[in-house]
Amino acid sequence: MKGVNSDEAYEYIRQRILSGEYPPGSTLTTSQLAQDIGVSRTPVRDALRQLETDGLVVIRAHFGASVRSVTFKEFREMCEMRLALESYAAGFAATNRTDEELREMGAAMEEMRRITELNEKMGGGDSMISDLVREDIRFHIAILTAARNDVIRKEIMQLHLVNRIVSARGTAMLRPVGDESTANHREVLEEHQAILRAIGARDAEGAKQAMHRHIHKLIEKQISLRERSEAKPKTKPLTEEELIYST
Repeated sequence: MKGVNSDEAYEYIRQRILSGEYPPGSTLTTSQLAQDIGVSRTPVRDALRQLETDGLVVIRAHFGASVRSVTFKEFREMCEMRLALESYAAGFAATNRTDEELREMGAAMEEMRRITELNEKMGGGDSMISDLVREDIRFHIAILTAARNDVIRKEIMQLHLVNRIVSARGTAMLRPVGDESTANHREVLEEHQAILRAIGARDAEGAKQAMHRHIHKLIEKQISLRERSEAKPKTKPLTEEELIYST
């Protein structure tokens, strides 16, 4: 990246990809982006190249740039790689973690427990989902930090980034609600507790197995959600002539 304008363009495009405003497969036109951001085309090109390196954008000769889209086969393979890498990271964390890092994992775990119990008292559902997600991220980041393997950390972070843009869109309405959601949160807490116990005991194999069980369940749910989302019938937009029917 070069210069403030390139950084500005990078953040502008990145945030809109992650928010779903620029969905997978959508074209990213350099001239239009430059106009929207208020910069010249050069920093936009720099930003798109960086986003390509991040795995969020695809640039093809004669076709230009577009937001990365992933086939179901690729999605499944990414999930399998994530399962392997995060399991190994947990094993490394059990071997290499410091007491301070263990406390960080424990603090995130206890905050997740507090939020879950409070949410249950308030009737369940996903009213505090953003708080739970934040603490879940803090828990897993602490494990990646303790693993002391920069290559694995980088690969996992990129997998999560790409997964965010290809799996979130179209599955929001398929998430568990009510009693199902409460049970899901409790299940995740128990899985985190098993991971934490193994890492605390410096049990590398136990940590790998506990993380494998946890991530495997998450991936099964994500794959199921994507299958259900893609199976939903796609409605054709009505023409102006057809819209007259409603008048």
